[in-house]
Amino acid sequence: MTSRKSFYITTPIYYVNDVPHIGHAYTTLACDVMARYKRSRGYEVFFLTGTDEHGQKVEKAAHAKGETPLELADRVVKRFQSLWDKLDISHTDFIRTSQERHKEAVQEIFKRIEAKGDIYLGEYEDWYCTPCETFWTETQLLDGNCPDCGRPTDKLKEESYFFRMSQYQEQLLKHIEDNPDFIQPKTRRNEILSFVREGLRDLSISRTTFSWGIPVPNNEKHVIYVWFDALTNYISALGFPKDDDGNFQQFWPCDVHVIGKDILRFHTVYWPTFLMAAGIPLPDKVFAHGWWTVEGQKMSKSLANVVEPNMLIDKYGVDAIRYFLLREVPFGLDGDFSHAALIHRINSDLANDLGNLVSRSTAMLNKYFDGVLPVPDQPTAHDTALKDAFLGRLDSIDQQMNDLAFNKALQSIWELVSAANKYIDEMAPWSLAKEESQTNRLGTVLYNLIESVRLISLLIEPFMPQTGAKIDTILGLDPHDLQLEGQDSWGRMQPGTLISKTEPLFPRIDTT
Repeated sequence: MTSRKSFYITTPIYYVNDVPHIGHAYTTLACDVMARYKRSRGYEVFFLTGTDEHGQKVEKAAHAKGETPLELADRVVKRFQSLWDKLDISHTDFIRTSQERHKEAVQEIFKRIEAKGDIYLGEYEDWYCTPCETFWTETQLLDGNCPDCGRPTDKLKEESYFFRMSQYQEQLLKHIEDNPDFIQPKTRRNEILSFVREGLRDLSISRTTFSWGIPVPNNEKHVIYVWFDALTNYISALGFPKDDDGNFQQFWPCDVHVIGKDILRFHTVYWPTFLMAAGIPLPDKVFAHGWWTVEGQKMSKSLANVVEPNMLIDKYGVDAIRYFLLREVPFGLDGDFSHAALIHRINSDLANDLGNLVSRSTAMLNKYFDGVLPVPDQPTAHDTALKDAFLGRLDSIDQQMNDLAFNKALQSIWELVSAANKYIDEMAPWSLAKEESQTNRLGTVLYNLIESVRLISLLIEPFMPQTGAKIDTILGLDPHDLQLEGQDSWGRMQPGTLISKTEPLFPRIDTT
């Protein structure tokens, strides 16, 4: 095992038949920001995303197009892969449930639980929603329709393997109660506690009505049901059960599964009980974020208001979108997307605050010192206050990031941007430049400004990697050598470094 600290974060695996929308982008982006931040703090990071490719829906869609299910999956998986490239997603691995490594893991966990006596063959009869691939009891239906999507359900009766989920009710309840951070945010934890206390039923985990999936070991008439299959991706991608490269030993249990709130129950009831039955440690945390509406309305194809991430990136730039999605709304709550709010963030936070700080600081250094960073003199009270503002924020930003409170972390970073802009106004370098006796003082002020820009660049890089890299280039720094150094962070810019001038990082968007 490595001596470096390890961090493992996952997105859900996305249904291959979906068209990627802002919700998919939001989840994946949040994980990417955490992965990048942890790398900047010296962690060995494994960041997983991927696609869920099995099930009746994919089989039906493929047959309708005259394709095999795998041909359809191979074709449409590229939608997600190309969007992640465009969004600058830095995942370690992309798991597909159609891969052999995944099949081996799913069959192994099935065999382990079956050998323990917690899987048995029986008969299942209930109301089935094909689009959601979910069975419902009579009492759960709403006017005979699926309570999740509102579409009609069919009464199905078939032979099925069952997992004795009911056996794990008390063990799961105890785990949730003993580990307050296991389910986040707190409202979601309360929801699951209430659900588990009502009683867990045994769970049907196989189907015989379609064939596109992973066969049950020793009974190929049955296909393993989508959730038992899909959830196992979190360990199959780490090499379970063989673990040839040691990733499973190094990175499991997972630090955080990031999901949308609609799949909370599968991740906090099904998945933990599967793991308990298989004798595998549980993940440390499951964090369920909220949903995005658009201009106050729920996203839907019929309203033609589905926000398409590729279009947004083409129009506004990738870093602006990355910033907006995580700055606008507390992670965990629902949010509303509007172009007006996005443009306001670009003009106010990115063009005015950040952009002006970088362009003013570098322009003055070039004007007064030909771009060569001077040696700072003894600090004044103003200089020390600026340094203390930065060092005083680093621990709170670290805590906010660990809590996945992205909007709070960005707010804290922007308070530093404001502090540096205020320092410019108070120190008035243009006045100091008029007096030769103040040359050393002017050099100290500009050194402190460039050092502020360097630290801000490090802090924003997880959120806006292209902008961070651009600032690093302006400052003559190698992005690969940059890490946050905690309380030793201040004063690492080397005097004598040649700093270039810059065009505006974020041109203002005209709203007239």
